[in-house]
Amino acid sequence: MASRIVRAACPHDCPDTCALLVTVEDGRATKVSGDPDHPGTQGVLCTKVARYTERTYHRDRLLTPMRRVGRKGEGKFEPISWDEALDEVATRLKAIAARDPQAIVPYSYAGTMGLVQGESMAARFFHKLGASLLDRTICASAGATALRYTYGASVGMDMENVVDAKLVIIWGGNPIASNLHFWTRAQEAKRRGATLVAIDPYRSLTAEKCHRHIAPMPGTDGALALAIMHVLIRDGLLDHDYIARHTLGFDALRERAQAYPPVRAAQICGIAVEDIEWLAGLYGTLAVRERQPVAIRLNYGMQRVHGGGQAVRAVACLPSLVGAWRHPAGGLQLSTSGFFPINERALQRPDLLPRGRLPRTVNMSTIGDALLDAGSPGNPRLEALVVYNSNPVAVAPESGKVAEGFAREDLFTVVLEQFRTDTADYADILLPATTQLEHVDVHKAYGHTYLLANNAAIEPMGQALPNTEIFRRLAQRMAFNDPCFADSDEQIAAQAIIPGDARTQGITWESLKAQGWQKLSLPSAPFAQGGFPTDSGKCEFYSEAMRSAGLDPLPDYVAPYEAASSAPELADRYPLAMISPPARNFLNSTFVNIDSLRATEGEPHLDIHPDDAAARGIVNGARVRAFNDRGSMQARARVTDRARRGLVVGLSIWWKKLAPDGKNANELTSQRLTDLGRAPVFYDCLVEVEACHEANPAVAAVS
Repeated sequence: MASRIVRAACPHDCPDTCALLVTVEDGRATKVSGDPDHPGTQGVLCTKVARYTERTYHRDRLLTPMRRVGRKGEGKFEPISWDEALDEVATRLKAIAARDPQAIVPYSYAGTMGLVQGESMAARFFHKLGASLLDRTICASAGATALRYTYGASVGMDMENVVDAKLVIIWGGNPIASNLHFWTRAQEAKRRGATLVAIDPYRSLTAEKCHRHIAPMPGTDGALALAIMHVLIRDGLLDHDYIARHTLGFDALRERAQAYPPVRAAQICGIAVEDIEWLAGLYGTLAVRERQPVAIRLNYGMQRVHGGGQAVRAVACLPSLVGAWRHPAGGLQLSTSGFFPINERALQRPDLLPRGRLPRTVNMSTIGDALLDAGSPGNPRLEALVVYNSNPVAVAPESGKVAEGFAREDLFTVVLEQFRTDTADYADILLPATTQLEHVDVHKAYGHTYLLANNAAIEPMGQALPNTEIFRRLAQRMAFNDPCFADSDEQIAAQAIIPGDARTQGITWESLKAQGWQKLSLPSAPFAQGGFPTDSGKCEFYSEAMRSAGLDPLPDYVAPYEAASSAPELADRYPLAMISPPARNFLNSTFVNIDSLRATEGEPHLDIHPDDAAARGIVNGARVRAFNDRGSMQARARVTDRARRGLVVGLSIWWKKLAPDGKNANELTSQRLTDLGRAPVFYDCLVEVEACHEANPAVAAVS
């Protein structure tokens, strides 16, 4: 039996970006394992990716082009040839583009994080076409914008060093489910004597294993961070030398923090004053008086609210106040993606855009409204949508409007997919795409600082093609003759890495694909001597760029759109806050159709506090309906104090067609946007919950 090992990389939207070893026997992938030599992966994969062969060889893989024969949303298709499919797509797109190419919109996100199969050949195609641009905001743009104003880019500490921290604050994340390899390091830090603190409205699996859990109401993290600042300043727990040398705007920040004493913040957050005093005192004492490393692992959950951008700004200021950046094991990480010198211009070729006319930009987070908009001069009605690397009918907010828009008979929809997802059911033409085991790619990361290569392990299944090849063939049919449309995947991968940059010294595509992964050349403590990638080179508490843009130049607390304090009448009708963080066995909507993983998740659940359940006559195990003015969803109640009072938690994101009532949590979320970055406010959502009428015996509440 011919057996070989192929070096690959996990493509999914996770900070860990694991290095993979794929075992191939007689042309078939038989095992996907973590590379034990990669310092980040350490031979360990999450449950999802360890079963990746189940995804590639799934009985429901889409393996031939298809044309819709039923109503939109029914999921009825007939097989057609690639020539038929591409000819029809090209013919329809040409006709629309002749009227106004802005009526065509690409819709994609992080179905793969690869630089080749993501926005390379696809971006070139849509730029040449003159299609509307897509503002890719749905996950991280609020936090990324905040970091850009504060640090100059999405940069932070190296999580390989967190084992030496004496305090690790896990803020707005559940790394056991979504950042496993950071969690193993946090556990090692704990074994070495570190204190672990979780800040999360929900007592997640991670929070349960920390020394202390602080549970603010969703959308109030900014007030908590400002109160921590208040205590640090009040008690003299500051690194004055670091502040003087490496920050801007301390005097103004001090004045802002004075407005947030712990008593006020405790009322806003719904937590005890003692929690704030304890955490701020520990953070400042360890960092300033004992000169010990303190680390914050900030995650994206806390930025999915109205004030999410300013909340990230507030938290991001804390390490510079106490000089935490002096230590390799100190500082903050939200993302490391800004460290990577990626040649996006070479990949995406914005020079192909029509000269003298920049197409409009459509925000992916408000695609429901965009699809239902009748249009206006210069802002044409959307006539065609090309979806790849995304499942918007399941993942975009206010899902009822999204589905209504996708159901338009006058909308021409093309979907590149591996499976018949909720979105694929609305396609006019459905094109089979390869999985990670079947194509070439190159990956950066946002939780570590290694570049990784993905070598194709097996030949494409059936008639599936890489995204790049699909757009190459479309470009030919559109008569796009620029030489870049003939670039191979290997050539594109080589173009991704900026030559001559000190950070990628010794790294080329050839060396990367041979070795599998290579680490960027960076200091172990990147901002020990300042050197932030801002214009000033400093951590900017006060941002002149924000002031010039008409924004508040200082961090502040911005109240949620939907809360008793800001919308009392709405809160009277819908008194429960709802968040929908990732389920452990899913990754956004990926893996929901993998039988073994869905069987472990069981069915959609809604966690509700015993007091809130009792007030509504809800018992553990009952089927319940969560609803607001936007929509509703049904789930099985879990009565548990993991959800704090006033909060319900629906772990997500289920494919709607695999949920009992054909709906998921995004029926309830809104299309309103964050204060910075134009991002969605998934966790800024008020609902009411009621028991459904069904025969279902009560069982004991879970702890």
